[in-house]
Parts: sequence; structure tokens; C-alpha cells
Amino acid sequence: METKRNYVIDFDSTFTQVEALDVLGEISLADAKDKDAKLAELKSLTDRGMEGKLAFRDSLRERLDILEAEEKHLEPLIENLKTRISKSFRRNEEFFRENRDNIYIMSNGFKEFIIPIVAELGIKAEHVFANDFVFDENRKIVGFNTENVLSSNNGKVKQLQSLDLQGDVYVIGDGYTDYEIKAAGLANKFYAFTENVERDKVTEKADHITPSFDEFLYLHKMNKAISYPKNRIKVLLLENVHADAVKIMKEEGYNVQTVAGALDEEELSEQIKDVHVLGIRSKTQLTKKVLENANRLMAVGAFCIGTNQIDLEACLDKGVAVFNAPYSNTRSVVELAIGEIIFLMRNLPDRIAEMHQGIWNKSATGSFEVRGKKLGIVGYGNIGAQLSVMAESIGFDVYYYDLVERLALGNATKCSSLDELLQTVDIVTFHVDGRKENKNIIGDRELSLMKEGSYLLNLSRGSVIDIEALHKHISSGRIKGAGVDVFPKEPKTNQEEFVSKLKGLPNVILTPHIGGSTEEAQENIGNFVPGKIIEYINTGGTTNSVNFPNLQLPRLENAHRLIHIHHNKPGIIAHINRVLAANDINVVGQHLKTNETIGYVITDINKKYDNDVIKELKGIEGTIRFRVLY
Repeated sequence: METKRNYVIDFDSTFTQVEALDVLGEISLADAKDKDAKLAELKSLTDRGMEGKLAFRDSLRERLDILEAEEKHLEPLIENLKTRISKSFRRNEEFFRENRDNIYIMSNGFKEFIIPIVAELGIKAEHVFANDFVFDENRKIVGFNTENVLSSNNGKVKQLQSLDLQGDVYVIGDGYTDYEIKAAGLANKFYAFTENVERDKVTEKADHITPSFDEFLYLHKMNKAISYPKNRIKVLLLENVHADAVKIMKEEGYNVQTVAGALDEEELSEQIKDVHVLGIRSKTQLTKKVLENANRLMAVGAFCIGTNQIDLEACLDKGVAVFNAPYSNTRSVVELAIGEIIFLMRNLPDRIAEMHQGIWNKSATGSFEVRGKKLGIVGYGNIGAQLSVMAESIGFDVYYYDLVERLALGNATKCSSLDELLQTVDIVTFHVDGRKENKNIIGDRELSLMKEGSYLLNLSRGSVIDIEALHKHISSGRIKGAGVDVFPKEPKTNQEEFVSKLKGLPNVILTPHIGGSTEEAQENIGNFVPGKIIEYINTGGTTNSVNFPNLQLPRLENAHRLIHIHHNKPGIIAHINRVLAANDINVVGQHLKTNETIGYVITDINKKYDNDVIKELKGIEGTIRFRVLY
């Protein structure tokens, strides 16, 4: 016979995200002149009591004196707390309703506000053990019932002793008083709940640290809301990705680690072994060798536009979805391009350098307006097209060339070849991707085709232009100026020296790969990429994935979602459905999309299935990766 399980759960900052008396203070002291000071004192008393540094009854008495609360303040408190139930508790409402006979709320808080809150998840009022307020004739809160055992020091231990629960007892809480139950021998284990508050003195005493209720249920094989606790999903973010990305990932509940710079192949091969999500920018190279060590990797976020630093085919072979931010820094790159073009055509790099040396060289020689000049854009994608519109608005005649058929915007003129564009325009700017076909597309021959005294910009990829050839043509004066933001070899960190033959050349702007490095762009990227990764992990949706078939999925309700990634070959979806049919499993929805390499099948089934079914689906020949979402 299975042993009965009892669950003893704390209320403040466990069942709810906050300490209720702190929130009550915000309400009751709203008009007090010394509100901030009193709230700070209130929080200090709460923390000291929770950490066991102050006798509980003393802490409680002093807090109530500060509050100056009345009965009328309890209704807004309850309404507030209903919106502050811990997210992982809300997510697992089914567990609370199914186990309501064995769930006990044990709190040093007060029944008057606890019972209405826990009732939201179906917990019985008679299973709530907490303090009682004492009111005066004007319904002001003047104290607490000193006869209630929970108002005394070690009150939770005394209360639980009186209940004499039969079977296993598991305590979940964030305070020292919760640990005392285990210390008294009344519980099998104490789980330190850290979703809302983490106290070192409490976690060091815990049998297990529980960053969410999902973790507790997972440990006991009772998880229903999600298949895998989010705190177990390890995220590694490199290269100083924006703080918003870190915050979003942490708020989602993931275990996030950050590294300031890039990692080389050997370092990343070691670091990636237990990582589920990797976030990088442009310097980190995600190679096949690195991916061979990435046995848990589910998704990669490129916090930039380009993905040439990622072996996309190797990611597909491992069933790893890749997401980037194709539009988030477009405006920033375009603005830098416009600014550098104006600088170069006015010969400002040299004039600025001379001024810093004390040289006054006032002259119009070699300084030109941009109006009426011919701008050539190589690569007419998101950045090239927006640059085209902005450049035309300030007076440029715009020409463009792209391997892909692109619709001309405004009055832009399409060139039939790269050679035609180079021979036609006064300024050439490159906005192409880093595919191998684009390596050194501009060399000595191409630079020789450009007009004498023309200008060149490269804000795309360092491999696009032959640096030796560019050095030659700038030194000879054939190319009158250049702006270069990307280089074949770039420092991994800001501490590493930058080396290039272009250093010291006249009318040359060298920038450290900052085309998209504005606060606005990095904030946009920091918000966009995590959203796509979270959507993929939580729902299986692959909208905007660089390498996966794109699927936008409906919300999952009352079903399991089976995600099957496989090599694109005939018959696999039929095999999946045969397995499901043979096990009498009802399919409530199914989605399939393929590319030339993989197939991506999402199958929503009703709740009843045997674990052997999962083994069969994983065993289908051609399976790359399989996972279940609840």
C-alpha cells in the first residue's frame, strides 16, 4: 500500500510572491508622512524574524504596532494578494485541487487574509493554520490572539505536533520557522522555496532548494503543468548580451549564467556540455566540434542579425533550433552608414585628427555634399533597403545590386551585376551576409573597377573585402576614403589589441564592430530573441527560426504536446500515427512542416498515454530529438 503524503506549505513569500504584512503596510500607511521609513523598518523586522535572528512573537508584535492597520484595509489586501499568488503555484492548480485533502497551510500570518487567498486553488479552510487578529471596538487591529499556538516561538512545530499527521510529511517554505519543523523530526524533508525570496540561512539548512513548485513536483514525479522544471534549464549567455535578455530569461525561471566575452572553440566545447540554451553575438563561433559536446542543447539565440558564426547544418543534425534578430538593429546600422558617408565625403576623419594635433586646416578642397551623388548598395535586404530610403531622402541617387530579386524602393535603380554598380557609383556600401560565397567578393579587380576618388563602406562582414587590396587602393589614392566596421580577425574582448593594415591610412574610419551597437538596438535584440526561445521551449513554436521549418502553433489546452524532430525522409509521420493508433491514443491536433534537411511534427494528444508509447516514438528510425510538453 502506498504511503500517504502530506504537504505542509508556508504562505508568505511561498504561496504568495510577497510578505502579506509588508503589503498591508503599503495600504495602511499610504498617507503616513514617514511611510518609507516605517516600511523599511517593517521589512527589516520581517527578514530578521524569517531568518531566526529575532524571536517570532517580538517580530510580530513590533510589526503590528508599525502597521496601524484597520479591518477596512483587509479587503484591498486580499484583492492584491490574489494577483500575487506564486506563478508556479498558479501553474500547478490541478495538483492543489487533486490533493486538497492532504495539503496544509502552516503560517505565522493571519487567517483573515490567508483563507480567501488559498481558496483560489481549492485548499480547504479547515486546513489553514495561522494567527488571528485582535480588533478594538473601532475595528482597528491592536494585536493578535496570544492563545493561538502559532503566535508563539516555535509555533509551527507545536501546531504540527497537535495535528499528528500520518504518513510522510514534506514541508515547503522560505523561512527558518519552516526548517524548524524538519529539525523537530516532524517532517521527512524540508524544501527551501526560492522562487520569490532566497535566504542563505534557510537554504543552507534545506534538504533540497526548490526554485519553483515545478521542481518539487518533478522530484516526486508528480509534474503535470510542465514536463521539466524551468530552473533545470541552463542558459549560457556570452558576449555581454543586453541586461534585458538576462532579466527575461531569469524571470522565466531558467538557470542563467553570463560570460562577458566570447569563448574560443575549446572553452565553449567544455562549457556547453550541460547547457540547454546558448546565447551569443557575432564573435563566438558555434562549430561542429562544439556541437558534438552539446548533448543537451535545445536552442541557440544569435543576439545579432547574422548567423554565419553558427554551423546551421550541424545544429539541424543535432535538432537544435536557431533564432536571431533580423530587424532589431537595422536602424542603428543605417544611421551609422549615413553618418560615415557624410564624414568621408567631407574628409572629416583627417580634419578631426589634425585639430587634435593643433593643426588648423580650413579648406573646401576635397570636401563634397552628398546631394546628387550616386550611392551603390550591395545587398538589398532589411538594412540595404532601409538605407536606400533614408539615403534618397537626403539627396542621393541610389543604385543597388543583390543576387536575389528585390523590389526597388522609391527611385532606386537596380544594377544587373556587381561590376555595373562598381563602375557607376561614387560610394559603395556593403550589406551582405557572411556566406562563404561572399568571401573577398571585393578584391583588387573589383576595386580597380571603381571610379577614381570613390568611397567604400563595409558594415556587413569582415570576410567580404580583401584588406590587402583595400590597403593598396587607399594608399594609392584611388579610393579616397573608407569606413570599415568589421574585420577578418577581430579581438575576442575589449582587452585584446586590434591589429589591421588599415590603421593610420588617410580618411579612413575604423570602428570596432559597432554597427548595431546602440542602446536601442541591443535592448530590442535583448527583448526579441529571448521571446522566440521561450516560445520554442514552452510551446514548440519555431516562428522566425533561422534553420527550422517555421511553425506558429495554437495554445496547448488539455492535452500533451509531442514534438518530433527527424531527418526528412518519407513515411515518418505515418509511422508516428501508427504508433499512436496502435495504442488507442486520440490525436486532437497535428502539425507538420519540413525543409530539405529535417521534418518537424507537432502532435497534440489527449491526456491518457503509456510511457512505452514515448519509447516507441523515440525509437522511430530517423528520429533526431523528441520531447513532451504538458
